[in-house]
Amino acid sequence: MNKINYLHQFQSSLFPAGWRIVSQALLTVVSGTLCVSSAAQDYPTKPVRFVVPQVPGGATDVFARAMGQRLSDRWGRNVLVENRFGAGGNLGTELVAKSPADGYTLLVTYAGSQAVNQSLYPKLAFDSVKDFQTVATIAVTPFLLIVNNSVPAKTLKELIALARAKPEVLSYASSGNGSVNHLLGEMLKVDAGIRMRHIPYKGVAPAILDVMAGQVDLAFTSVPSVIQHVASGRMRVIAVTSAQRVSVAPTVPTIAESGLGNLAGFDVNPWWGILAPAGTDMRIVRKVNTDANDVLKTKDLQDFLKAQGADVLLTTPEEFHKLLVADVAKWSKVVRASGARID
Repeated sequence: MNKINYLHQFQSSLFPAGWRIVSQALLTVVSGTLCVSSAAQDYPTKPVRFVVPQVPGGATDVFARAMGQRLSDRWGRNVLVENRFGAGGNLGTELVAKSPADGYTLLVTYAGSQAVNQSLYPKLAFDSVKDFQTVATIAVTPFLLIVNNSVPAKTLKELIALARAKPEVLSYASSGNGSVNHLLGEMLKVDAGIRMRHIPYKGVAPAILDVMAGQVDLAFTSVPSVIQHVASGRMRVIAVTSAQRVSVAPTVPTIAESGLGNLAGFDVNPWWGILAPAGTDMRIVRKVNTDANDVLKTKDLQDFLKAQGADVLLTTPEEFHKLLVADVAKWSKVVRASGARID
């Protein structure tokens, strides 16, 4: 027997075929784990894409670009903001849900899309909770009830009285059927016992333009979307949807302050945040969360958000997940009560 055959038999006796297969499998797993660990530790090694499922110029777009710029400076990698709007935010959201879970395609969105659409669209190609990994919240900001300057009402009480006197005459714009703007209008109609016509648009920007132009009487919009137009006097603010007044418009009362019984508990203050496809390595998730929270703590970004009427919201991925789950449940009740449904 030559030495080669002897050594082969010796190895076989010590390491039977089954064990050799297991050992090779273990080496493969360990090697793969080391590669994933290295990828998470070095993240990001290439540009990161922020997908915004809303139109340019809206609050989501504004917040995404502010965060992207600062994270890009921190990482030394480009953060590319891509607006993929349509179908009430579902096009961009689905794109991220079906993207590789490697941390390089992230969703920047808000409660009005991520939490509402789960109940509004019965045939969604994704699950708003199960198909995503919550990463980090950015901010919360309420909506403003705005009217064009030709509307005679100066207060919410006067607006409601006007709507009651002229049923179906006043019109309100929204960024689309089933959007938060739309649902807020429906909530006001039900709670105040009034009838108004709903005019849906493809995005908030054209809706705001038509309110300013006098084509539509009023709308609910996020603060960043209209703060400059309000400051220039091109439209007026009647009320704010949060339980507390906002610092950028301290003289504007909340809807709850109207004194009308059914509106006493009115409080809508949506969140904006970053999500990743489900299955994203938690080490990448926690890195993005830590870095996002760190830039949100800077005076520069806090001042910017405050000027937009927004308050910074710092959470862990786990806290953000609980918030998302709770909001899906909350908005499902609003959707059912409104009767809104989009096939």
